[in-house]
Amino acid sequence: MTIRFLLRSWVAASVLWVSAWEAQATDITGAGSTFVYPVCAKWAEGFRVATQNSLNYQSIGSGGGIKQVKAKVVDFGATDKPLTREELNRSSLVQWPLVVGGVVPVINVEGIAPGQMKLDGPVLADIYLGKIKRWNDPAIQALNKGLNLPARDIVVVSRTDGSGTTFIFTNYLSKVSAEWKNKVGSDTAVRWPTGINGKGNEGVASYVRQQAGGIGYVEYAYALQNKMSHVQMKNHEGQFVEPDIKTFSAAASNANWKPENGFYEVLTDEPGKNSWPITGATFVLMQKVQENPEHAKTALRFFEWAYKNGQKAALSLDYVPLPDDVARLIEAQWKMELKDSAGKALY
Repeated sequence: MTIRFLLRSWVAASVLWVSAWEAQATDITGAGSTFVYPVCAKWAEGFRVATQNSLNYQSIGSGGGIKQVKAKVVDFGATDKPLTREELNRSSLVQWPLVVGGVVPVINVEGIAPGQMKLDGPVLADIYLGKIKRWNDPAIQALNKGLNLPARDIVVVSRTDGSGTTFIFTNYLSKVSAEWKNKVGSDTAVRWPTGINGKGNEGVASYVRQQAGGIGYVEYAYALQNKMSHVQMKNHEGQFVEPDIKTFSAAASNANWKPENGFYEVLTDEPGKNSWPITGATFVLMQKVQENPEHAKTALRFFEWAYKNGQKAALSLDYVPLPDDVARLIEAQWKMELKDSAGKALY
């Protein structure tokens, strides 16, 4: 009887413990950047296993993420276009970097293997301006001596949605082409001079695969996962480089993260002979004053977990994790700026 009683007591206590644990588990929500989605999904899986807390992340583009966090629809937003300190103050937001990666031009040109074609910034800008219309154009041929380029029309593919990937791409084009800067500019959404438009990385990739002669731009992890054909790019130092973790890291090494300006940093056309020229970071946005502090605390635990335990997953997808010293700056910022409605620090 005593053994049965103890067993029943142990089972009851176990059920109560499990129920209490489940009650403490929190489902957090985020939305925004498609650029960061692959690694965010990987981190969410590991975080759920480690803590029983889940993350529902909507890959809707940076513009959508900014709108949703401002409207307090989600616990955090993610954007590849950092907000200025003035924009952050105006909306009472806190911003910090999450991870660094690359945007890559992808092509569908018969007879050209991945990484075989070389482009530079001015030529890429002229393609997207509609000035270079065929793959055997002399300007492309001059960069690819010995490569048999077809006399096929170029089908330009771009994004329709508000996208941080578009911001990184057009920010680069604005730095390497005065004509692009004056006529089109740089933003999460622009008026494209030519071509067809898809929604998200998925839409761009789909059109490029379907259209013989297509060219588009996607984040690198997406290009890898979908076995898309990328190009080499000529960087700021005049060197042709492949997109990979080493060239993204080389560009990121020039970053000067400053909490006082909201960690604002754009990593396109960075110096360094090994730097990939179309590199960018994804930034997290949260409300300074949290009406749901438990959700906010769980979100911060997710990011803390990612900085400490997610490096391997990030590297496996060719993202560059932030250095430990930058993560410590970010955590110090959380302590200073994130509060509940009573003014108590959340971290």
